[in-house]
Parts: sequence; C-alpha cells; structure tokens
Amino acid sequence: MVELLSRLAVALAIGLLVGLERGWKSRDEQEGRRAAGFRTFALTGLLGGVSGIVADATHPMVLGFLSLGYIGAFASFHYLEARETGDLSVTSVVAGMLTFALGAYAALGELQVAIAAAVSMVLLLALRQPLHEWVEKLREEEIRAVLTLLAMSFLLLPVLPNRTIDPWGSINPYEIWLLAIMIAAISFGGYVAMRVFGERLGVMMAALVGGLASSTATTLTLARLGEREPASDRLLSGGILMAGVVMVVRVGVVAFLLNRALIPSLVLPLASVAAVLLAAAALLIGRRSGSTHPEIEMANPLQLGTALKLAAVIAVVMLASAVARHYLGSTAVLGVAALSGITDVDAVTISMARLAGNQLDMPTATLAIALAVGVNSMAKAAMAGWIGGWRMGGYVGLASVLALAAGGAVMAFH
Repeated sequence: MVELLSRLAVALAIGLLVGLERGWKSRDEQEGRRAAGFRTFALTGLLGGVSGIVADATHPMVLGFLSLGYIGAFASFHYLEARETGDLSVTSVVAGMLTFALGAYAALGELQVAIAAAVSMVLLLALRQPLHEWVEKLREEEIRAVLTLLAMSFLLLPVLPNRTIDPWGSINPYEIWLLAIMIAAISFGGYVAMRVFGERLGVMMAALVGGLASSTATTLTLARLGEREPASDRLLSGGILMAGVVMVVRVGVVAFLLNRALIPSLVLPLASVAAVLLAAAALLIGRRSGSTHPEIEMANPLQLGTALKLAAVIAVVMLASAVARHYLGSTAVLGVAALSGITDVDAVTISMARLAGNQLDMPTATLAIALAVGVNSMAKAAMAGWIGGWRMGGYVGLASVLALAAGGAVMAFH
C-alpha cells in the first residue's frame, strides 16, 4: 500500500512539474479558453499512474485503451483551441502524452528513470526560446560537419581494428580515431560557446572557449586583432594568457582521463603554471582602458578534415615517439615532444599518457608533457610579438617565462 501511494505521488509530482511550466507559459490566457493548464497536466500525471496500477492489477490492454482514450480527448480539445487561436504547435499534445506515459511508468517501472525523464522534458519545454535562438545561429556547414563526424564515428569506428598495426606497438587505429573524436568534440563545445556568447562577452569569452578549441589558433587570432587595434593590446594579451590557462587545464584533464598515474607528478607543476598565467591575465585585463570588444571570427573545429588531421598528428607523434624510444632511447622522446609542442600539445599529451607506465617510464612521460607545454607557451609568445607587436610579445612573453619558471621550480623540488 505504501509503495503504491509513493508511486502515485511521484506520478502526480510529474504532472505538477509539467503543469507548472505549461501553466506559467499560458498564464495570460483567459480561464477556460485553453485546452490544458496546470491542473490538467497534474491530473494527466495522476491518471497515468492510476492507469498503470489498474492495468497491472487487471490486464495490460487496459493501459493501452486508457492511453488511447486520453490522447483522443486531449488532441480533440487542443484541435478546437488551435482552430480558434491559430496556434498550430503540437508541443502541448506531445507533452500531455509524455506526462501520461511517465505517470504510468512511475507506477510500473523505475522511479528514478521516470523522474529523470520528466525533468528532461520540463527543461526542454522551459528552454524553448534559448534553444530556438541557438538553432537560428547554426550554419549549414556546421550542421553538415556534425552529421559527417557522427556518421564517421558510428560507421567507421566500429570497423577499425582495435589493435596495434605497426612493429613498435604504438598505432591503434581504433584508439587514435576515438581520441580524435573526443578532442574534436571538446573543441566544438568551445566553438559553439563562442558562436553563441562571443559577441556579448567579447574577447574574454573568445579566449576561454578558444582555448578549448586551440590556444595556438586563438593566439594568432588575438594577435592579428592586436595588430589592427594597438590600443587593446593589454586586453588582447590577457586573452592570450587566458587561452593558455585553458590549455594547461585541458592538458591536465586529458592526462587524468587517459592515465591517472601521471597526475601526482603533473598536477602541481601544471597548477603553478596556470596560477601565474591567470594572475598575469587578471592584471592585464583589470588595467585595460576603454571598453573595446573586438569582433572575433573562429573557424569551425569540427570539420571532417580537421578531425582527420588531428588523428594524423596523433598517429605521427605516437609513431615518432615509439621509433625514437626504440632506436635512440627514452630521452629521444623529449625531442619529439619539444618539436610537436610548437604547434600542438594535445597529441603529445595523448601519446605520453598512452605510453607512460607501459612502453615509457613515468618521469620521462611527465617531462615530455611539461616540455611540450613550455615550448608551446613560448611559441605563442613569439607569435604574439611577431604579429601583434613588441608590446603584446612582451606582455605574453614575460608572463609565460614567469609561469614556466614557477612550474619548473615546483617540478624540480616536488
């Protein structure tokens, strides 16, 4: 008895939750002039729960008949409302059907699943305007890129060999493509955030989300802006340093996800570098003059060609590291890491995380990642100075040197 009452209470709560959102949306409409509101959806959830209990006690077909009856009645009243108001949206009908179904499932199935589905439904209903605005901002090439990568992931990934195919045991096509998808997806999240919020929050949002996509590309973008707008050099230099902070954090996250054994030796040096870069960025941004927010355009990082290039870079770095270690010893890996770090740290981080503890000792793998971060940071300082001018180069270079010195000191005495 207690369990049945609890399940009915959850079914009613689901209906109340949906009814609250639907009722608030139609709060300005005259009473009796709408097909469903707060009470109707609350009763729908309870009806679904009662129908589930009755069907469980009698015959499963009872639930089907009651469901069809409810859908017919609800759809009929919604049709009359739509004919009068001209509103052809079918969202409320679908919401009513789902509320009934979740009420029934709350009576018969897993309560946590029913509650989670109800919360998801209410979120989708409540976020109607932001979701529509987001869809309007999407470009055709972005949608094609996502669909193409999804197709490549779900069609190509399962057929790729999940084993090493080279004599040095370093190239696993399945793992490489999976890692490329992961990095590309993270980058695309930053790109979408830039597309949605970039114009409102300006350079700092671009730096934060650009650091997720590519801190090197973000540095080039901000440096070019600095060349055109010298008065914003401090703001843009702070943005470059913020992108560097995100890059350092991303390195730590990737290392943690792939090989947690690296974290004890990496976390303090990376945290020291990030802290100094963050402090320098805050100092530069806090002292900026004016309210200039240059417009920034970023390339879509989820194009198929970009993902294939990323996979190729990861494979090349893995293979080069394995060959260098095999023929020249573990220390030769450091040279590969330094060269790779000029343009990219993700491939080095992924490669070292995979090799560490298996084909490469932990200290060498840690040093290789740190070296890649250091080389990449100084390379970005050089880019900033070369493209954006000596002032930007000075700001970024000095902050980078201090950050790397702090990280190196921590690593030496850790």
